[in-house]
Amino acid sequence: MSNDLYSNAVLRLAADIPRIGRLARPHASARKVSRLCGSEIEVDIAMAGTRVGDLALRVKACALGQASAAILGRHVIGASQKDLVMARDQLKAMLKQGKPAPKGRFAELALLESARAYPARHQSIMLAFEAVVDAAATATRGRAATPQNTPLTG
Repeated sequence: MSNDLYSNAVLRLAADIPRIGRLARPHASARKVSRLCGSEIEVDIAMAGTRVGDLALRVKACALGQASAAILGRHVIGASQKDLVMARDQLKAMLKQGKPAPKGRFAELALLESARAYPARHQSIMLAFEAVVDAAATATRGRAATPQNTPLTG
C-alpha cells in the first residue's frame, strides 16, 4: 500500500474522531456495514429544522473509514440534507470516477483522494456519509409526519 494512502493527515483524523457516542434523543439513527471489510458506522442525528443540529457516531472501521467519519463529525453541524447528499455523491464520484474532491463544507475529503486506486477501501470510506444521509432522510420524514409539523388548512 502507498504511504500516501495512510498519510499523517489521514492518521491524525482517524485518531481524533469528534462526536463519538450516542445522542439521548435522536430523531433517527442509521447503521451501515461494509460486507467487504467488516467496517461499521452508526450515527444518531437530531435535526434543527432542516439542518443537522447534533450528531453522534459509533465507529468500528479501518483508518480510512475513521478519517471519513472524523471529517463528517467535524463539519456536519448546520448541514442540510441536500448538503449531505451532495457530499456523499461527490465523495463517491471522487473515489469511483476520478472526479474532483468535494468543495465547500466537506472539502477536507480531498485528503482521501489517494484511496481512488484502492477500490477495496471505497466502501469503508463511504459508510459514514451513507449512514448520515439515511439518518437525515428518516429524521426529515419522521418530523414531517408529526402533528406539530402538519400544515394547517381551512
